[in-house]
Amino acid sequence: MSSTIDAPAGKRPPAPRAVRSARNGVAVVFALNGLAVASWFSRVPAAQDALDLSPGRLGLLLLCASAGSLLAMPTAGLVTQRLGPARTVAVSVVLVSLGLTVAGLSASLAGSVAGVGLGLAAFGFGSGLCDVAMNVEGAAVEKRLGYTILPRFHAAWSLGSVAGAGLGAGAAHFGVPVGVHLPVLSVLILAGTLVGARAFLAATAEAAGAGEPAARRQALLAAWREPRTLLIGLLVLVMAFTEGSANDWLAVAFVDGYGVDEAVGAAVFGVFVVGMTIGRTVGTVAIDRWGRVPVLFTTIAMASAGAALAVLAGNGPLAVVGVALWGLGASLGFPVGMSAVADDEDKAPARVSVVAVIGYTAFLAGPPLLGFLGDHFGVLSALGVVPLLLLPTLALVPVLRERPAAPDAPAGAPGIKVG
Repeated sequence: MSSTIDAPAGKRPPAPRAVRSARNGVAVVFALNGLAVASWFSRVPAAQDALDLSPGRLGLLLLCASAGSLLAMPTAGLVTQRLGPARTVAVSVVLVSLGLTVAGLSASLAGSVAGVGLGLAAFGFGSGLCDVAMNVEGAAVEKRLGYTILPRFHAAWSLGSVAGAGLGAGAAHFGVPVGVHLPVLSVLILAGTLVGARAFLAATAEAAGAGEPAARRQALLAAWREPRTLLIGLLVLVMAFTEGSANDWLAVAFVDGYGVDEAVGAAVFGVFVVGMTIGRTVGTVAIDRWGRVPVLFTTIAMASAGAALAVLAGNGPLAVVGVALWGLGASLGFPVGMSAVADDEDKAPARVSVVAVIGYTAFLAGPPLLGFLGDHFGVLSALGVVPLLLLPTLALVPVLRERPAAPDAPAGAPGIKVG
């Protein structure tokens, strides 16, 4: 594969070809996972119309995907250890593609709520498996490259989600049925992800499969008792809530709170996504130069200030500045948390699984919590919860400091300056 993600500025020895290929393969998998997720969410209005669902019933149906993800994540670390990241991604993308296809056909052709729910559960389960496996592989690639790159993989996910939203909007505009749009994209996502996974690090896959099942289960249980892992999980939980609250409610908040039309609300959300993507792309250079702890302390404080400004500005243009700061500041917490918890490569699958379970709880609990507050105080005011949660989270940032590798860690994995 040709290089698609460049190293930070500065002279470094070139990485081995296998590592460069794995880097590009991980980027492809992240981008296509984002494409898959956004493809479904961009067609939710069409599915709602086809099934004639009220907002309340639609909300319950959408929980099927979240429930599938949360069911997958407690065991995703065990599966990744047993099969290796490449095989786990291959299994997960089959579930994702099958789930999207079933959901699309059930909504468009059969008009079956149960069918859509079953498809979303499979889609969510596959996404949960893929999330853990691709982050484990991304952390392993980061170790071998010797510089921070995991946030750039998450930026690839963001770009994929933007592409998915754009394709979904185009399909809706031209009247392409959900039962055609999603199955066709599912085939492309399946093929592309399998190609990307083939480039993963072979040695990582072999190492991940080693060990008895009892030992793998013991490692997962041990990870749930590690204070550092749990604290990183708590930090990732808040950062996931910070990101997810904007994804779910930002456009609505500006329409309701600032009186703009829906197109402007969508554009404001676009400002947030652009800020996230820029932060994840250029933030890696800052981390390599100054370390995880000072950079994350600065960006989380920026996200808190930006979210507060977006809520309290009182006028639209100044609030949009706050949204940009919110996106930039929220960009690094989730991927850097995943990178930090994977410092010890041998224990990475179990620890990433634990942090994923804790972090993704925000995507399940966040929307109804903010919806409840929005009913009572208005959606814009409800988003004031975000800066209130971010400020105490600053106290957790020191747990991201790098831990020394285990004495028997494989030779040749370069160190990364992280604070």
